[in-house]
Amino acid sequence: MSIVKTIGKSIASSPERQMEADEDAAIVARVQAGDVEAYDALVLKYRERVYSVVYNLTANREDASDLTQDAFIKAFQSIQRFKGKSSFFTWLYRIAVNTTLTHLRKYKMKRFFSFEKMNEEDHSAGFIDSLISESDSDKSALMNELQEKLNDAFQKLSIKHRTVITLFEIDGLNHKEISEIVGTSIGTVRSRLHYAKQFLQAELKDYIR
Repeated sequence: MSIVKTIGKSIASSPERQMEADEDAAIVARVQAGDVEAYDALVLKYRERVYSVVYNLTANREDASDLTQDAFIKAFQSIQRFKGKSSFFTWLYRIAVNTTLTHLRKYKMKRFFSFEKMNEEDHSAGFIDSLISESDSDKSALMNELQEKLNDAFQKLSIKHRTVITLFEIDGLNHKEISEIVGTSIGTVRSRLHYAKQFLQAELKDYIR
């Protein structure tokens, strides 16, 4: 079994995504026309989702909060340059991810993958079941060990590989969205995901059924 499986992704259908993009575009147009208070609606709509992706890349609440705020400030300051070539959601995520990656490279911090966000969304059971062998009777007793092993494995991945697997497996984005966010081709995204999954599978082979 592959170590990484679909984790209850809440990816909307294309019509729903298009409707959401159209609604966002209307709000952006209001902001660009001078209704700066309309931007609050976008902040409220995406604050938790942006915080989620930043936290999963930093595993630090304070950093995630600061970087999320920075991303929204940068997006507001640049909103006149938003031309709608991608959805506002994708554009905002790109700003958030780039802001976070700049922070990580600048401080060269060790980052840790966390189950916390998945636990909050009740996605953890399936993911953990795919890691821990059937012979392991007490899964809760293995959580600390598994977390440490997973942390070690994620530290060995490059930032670019950590980014795509976080966006795909934890934040539920599709290949096209990730490619737009990280600024690379869909093929490269797929290649990075494949490498990251194979690497983690090898690192955590003792936990795979």
